[in-house]
This record gives sequence, structure tokens and C-alpha cells, in this order.
Amino acid sequence: MKGDIGVIGLAVMGQNLILNMNDKGFKVVAFNRTVSKVDDFLNGAAKGTNVIGAHSLQDLVDKLEKPRKIMLMVRAGQVVDDFIEQLVPLLDKGDIIIDGGNANFPDSTRRTHYLAEKGIRFIGAGVSGGEEGARHGPSIMPGGDESAWPEIKPIFQAIAAKTPQGEPCCDWVGRDGAGHFVKMVHNGIEYGDMQLICEAYQFMKDGLGLSDDEMHLIFSEWNKTELDSYLIQITADIFGYKDENGEPLVEKILDTAGQKGTGKWTGINALDLGIPLTLITEAVFARCVSAFKDQRIQAGKLFGKTIAPVEGDKAEWVNALRQALLASKIISYAQGFMLIREASETNDWALNYGNTALLWREGCIIRSAFLGNIRDAYEANPDLVFLGSDPYFKGILESCLPAWRKVVAKAIESGIAMPCMAAAITFLDGYTTERLPANLLQAQRDYFGAHTYERTDRPRGEFFHTNWTGKGGDTASTTYDI
Repeated sequence: MKGDIGVIGLAVMGQNLILNMNDKGFKVVAFNRTVSKVDDFLNGAAKGTNVIGAHSLQDLVDKLEKPRKIMLMVRAGQVVDDFIEQLVPLLDKGDIIIDGGNANFPDSTRRTHYLAEKGIRFIGAGVSGGEEGARHGPSIMPGGDESAWPEIKPIFQAIAAKTPQGEPCCDWVGRDGAGHFVKMVHNGIEYGDMQLICEAYQFMKDGLGLSDDEMHLIFSEWNKTELDSYLIQITADIFGYKDENGEPLVEKILDTAGQKGTGKWTGINALDLGIPLTLITEAVFARCVSAFKDQRIQAGKLFGKTIAPVEGDKAEWVNALRQALLASKIISYAQGFMLIREASETNDWALNYGNTALLWREGCIIRSAFLGNIRDAYEANPDLVFLGSDPYFKGILESCLPAWRKVVAKAIESGIAMPCMAAAITFLDGYTTERLPANLLQAQRDYFGAHTYERTDRPRGEFFHTNWTGKGGDTASTTYDI
């Protein structure tokens, strides 16, 4: 009996996905470029399962039912293209190659079209949830050649995480690179969520002087509120974890954060599409600042940097901080969905925004209780432009606003860096202001570059230029928008 699907790549994600598929009754053929790892896997984690080993790509192809389905769980980039080039001569028309890595979505678009010319169907599937998700139920975001979806749907929806109602956190996203695009935005929101939590942590630790045990209890309580989410849950666990000396391990970890590029890609794409993804972009830059450890030490000494204690009732401040975190988190998701909407319209993907929220409801790193509310918001109004305009989220933002302002103002006053919470509230203030000072900005542009302007007393679409000094020309520069 031949295999239902082949998986190339036996790092932890690949192994766990294979074991997950095996548990769901699918026969999986496993291959790794370092072939000895195949036997190690079969004699180790896969011992006693129905997993089949392959010792060459030809062996892998020969052991699969047609149309063959081969999933790549390898490092993003050139390695994926190298495997594709090796596989194409071995495959028949209609066979399917799936990339389950963290590919940049333009690569998935390119691969979809390249393989279609050769009669091979390509799926770019974002997979989120880390090692645990891969083993017990990840969130999966497939895009690419839609004709391949019915072939892989039974496998992917079987292994995916399920909502409490039993809905799989996996459904077709859209053509070309849409699946990896949605995964990219997911990762961008993840950057924002993590940085927001870190800002709340620093306010509690350096501003309020709270201990790790106190923060462990606070985050555990917060996880019983609207903030109920995977990241809040693991944060509570981290503060409760003691090292071999009985001291909080987290305080002994060097304060430099790494990144693999997906947050950066999200920010770059937002700039390309003209979407103000301010919070997520600030989260990326916060990691960049954290990497300047030696420079920060020197600058701290140079400026004599201190953080002033936050005075007042600590319980009241903690409650205000919870509201600020919740409101900022809503803005993070709102900006993310603004980017998804713009990309969908630009690329003609016809993405289902409520369905996207459902994909993230369980299994993934940003899973949280209010993703169900996001799905409800888009089901009630599929044309919703700004998530904060939905009655449920508008109510939360308005009720949290006084506490949110209080926390951000106090952080700045005390010297606590709060780039993401500040960016979130500044975005909302700008987005809800009917008249911004951009009229002056446009006058400046016209003054020095003849870039023209529109007038409030004339119809939109009419452009004017003024010779502000009497020395410039009356001819306007060309007008353009980004």
C-alpha cells in the first residue's frame, strides 16, 4: 500500500507534522536530505507507527499514491527552489508540491506560476503553532493552485487545530501567495502582541516595582479576561518558572531579541501598499533596538538614564495597564486586517476576512479568545474597513481609552519605553481625527516642489499650485500618490 503524502525535512516541525498525520490515519512517507536521519526517525520517534521511510527522492516519489502530494518542511528560500528543481523531473502532471515553511509570499506566487507551466500544482501553506501545534494541531493557511485543494483538504483539515465548535483552523485562503501572505501578517501581529506584553512587563517591573511572583499571578488572572490567549498564558508560565537556584529564570535572560524576517516583511509590504501598520513596525524596530545591547549600556551611562517609580495604587495601575494592553492589541489586529484587505484587493485574491480570523482561533501563536469576535464582526459586515468600527470593538476601545492614555502618558513621564502602546493610541487618535495638519504638509510640498494640493472649497480631484514666493514658477510638478 502506497503513502497518502510525502514529507521532506525531518527537523522538529517536519517530524511532528508526520506523527500528527499518522495519528489521523494517513500513511506518510518521510525523507530527509541527510538520509541517515530517516532511519533515526523510524527507529526513534516514529517507531511503532505506519510511517514509511524513503532513502532518495525517487524512492519517495515511487512510494506515493497518485496524484502525489509532497510537502516540503525545509528552510525558506533557495533550499525550497533546489528541492523543486530536483522533484519536477520525477513527477507527473497533476502532482502536488506543498511548501509548509515560512516563505515570503512573492516566492509562493512565483512558484505557483512556474510549476503550473510544467503541469505541477503548487501549494504555499503557512503553518503556525510551533512544535506543539505541529504535533497536536496547528493553524494551516493554504494558498496557491486551487485545483489542488480538494486533494489535500482531507489531510490538512484532519491534522489542524479545531475550535471549541469543532471547526478546523484550516481552510482555503486564496490563489498564488495568499496563504503565505496571511501567515506573514499573522507573524507581524505576533511581533506586536509580544512587544505589547513586554511593555506591560516593564511598566510593572520598573515602574511599579512588582516581583515576578506578583506578575505571574497578574498574567494568570488576565488570562481569565478578554486577554485570554496563548501568549498571555505562556507569559504567566514564564514568570512562574524558577531556575536551579529558585530564582526567576526570565530575569537572567539577556535582553536582546532575535528575529527571522517575517515581521520585517510585513512592515515592508505595508509601506508598499500605503497601510499605516505602525504598531507592528514599531515592534520590529523594538527588536532592532534590543540588539544594540552594548550601545544601550554606553548610552544609558552617558545620559544618566533612570526610570522614575510610578506612584499611586498599584492595583489601579495594573487594571489600567490591562485595559491599555487590550486596546492596543485590538489596534494591532485592526491594522493587520487593513493590510490583508488592501493586499486582497490589490492582488484580486477575494480573501474572506472572517474566515482568516477563524484560521487563527486555535493552534497558532496568536490564538486568542477575541478572534471569535473578529470573525463575528466580519460576518456581520464583510465590508468592514476598520475593525475598531465594529460595535463590540468600538465599545472596548472607548471604555479603555482613559486608562490607555493614563498608562502611556505615565510611561513617557517615567522614562519607560512604550513604542507599541504609544503607536497604537497615536494611530487611533489620527484615524479618528477629521482634520489633520496634513494641509500644512501639502502646502510645504507645493512650496518647495510644486507638488500641488486639493482645496476644501473645490471638488476632490482638482489640483492647484501656488507660486508662494513670487520667484518660483507657475507650472506644477506631476501629481502622484503612493
